[in-house]
Amino acid sequence: MAGLIFNACPNYRAVVVLALSIFMLLSGSPSPADAASVQYDVVSLGAKADGKTDSSKAFLSAWESACGSSSAATVYVPEGRFLVQSASFDGPCKNSAITMRIDGTLVAPTDYNSDNWIMLRHVTGSPCWEGPWTGKARASGLVSPPARAALAVLRYSFEISNSQNVLVSGLSSLDSQMFHIVINGCQDVKMQGVKVSASGTSPNTDGIHVSASTGVTILNSKIGTGDDCVSIGPGSNNLWIENVVCGPGHGISIGSLGKDQQEDGVQNVTVTTVTFTGTQNGVRIKSWAKPSNSFARNILFQHAIMNNVQNPIIIDQNYCPGSSCPNQGSGVRVSDVTYQDIHGTSATEVAVKFDCSSEYPCTGIRMEDVKLSYRNQVATASCSHAGGTASGTEEPTSCL
Repeated sequence: MAGLIFNACPNYRAVVVLALSIFMLLSGSPSPADAASVQYDVVSLGAKADGKTDSSKAFLSAWESACGSSSAATVYVPEGRFLVQSASFDGPCKNSAITMRIDGTLVAPTDYNSDNWIMLRHVTGSPCWEGPWTGKARASGLVSPPARAALAVLRYSFEISNSQNVLVSGLSSLDSQMFHIVINGCQDVKMQGVKVSASGTSPNTDGIHVSASTGVTILNSKIGTGDDCVSIGPGSNNLWIENVVCGPGHGISIGSLGKDQQEDGVQNVTVTTVTFTGTQNGVRIKSWAKPSNSFARNILFQHAIMNNVQNPIIIDQNYCPGSSCPNQGSGVRVSDVTYQDIHGTSATEVAVKFDCSSEYPCTGIRMEDVKLSYRNQVATASCSHAGGTASGTEEPTSCL
């Protein structure tokens, strides 16, 4: 189990007054781990629950004490609204059993104009530590800053970087400036019960973005946003994504890959028991059409339901969201990708599209029991430079 827990029940009742916000819902009752640990209450350290007084120092002081404790420790945020500037909770810590329990609401300044807002860095938990939790749902969370239009650089609401064995449970994010949740350079991070909500027209507001990480698990989550519900970037491997509901958004995407000539690839990814509703894409692999040594291999998409999805199954190796497109053969090697038990409705006639690289065609594509319709008729499939096999139900008829 993870050494750092953000834990919650998903019945929040907080009132959002800022344009962009992120909520972390946390357990309303102490777990056995809480009871056995030393607790640092941010109010006792000077935090004010008025939503106006900057409580950043109290939060950082509580974290420093918990991180510096030689025994299990809990950072506790009681009910109320706490104004917090950009905060980085950094390790390494002296113990591997830290719980952050938030029953209140963290409010960001309305004029926020800095880098990422809440960060968790260089924290290592104990894979043997168990932190069961119980409790009633309570209003709680993190509220992030507004003013998307003024952004000059990418800003994330919550970033976990260079950390190991972290569990995040019951986190909800509303209208982030850019990516909602980022997992970068991590090992063994588990996200469960995540909720993300943003306008379907808000660009670059990926729900969960994973990059350069291994052993990431995403479970039982509901994501609606203006970009990818889950995006998987270069250097990521051994990922498990299960029971995710996506929509609106751009689907669950591997990539984009191949933007750089020297780039790590993505491998060993399972996406299972997922539902897409009204999204631009369902399950997607995307890469830039230019030279690269990157790759996507050993990918399994299974047990997926498509509800009026524009591109239910797509490999796009000519990805270019702007106007200056490279228009070269993609160097990204796509191989050993399985689509199994995927059914539902397409919003376009072409429900399966494999637009692979002319330089390095897709290989080892497997279609097993795929049934997709368009306006109550069997949809069609389109293949370019794609090789593989099909078995079981073939609707549309395979073009491999």
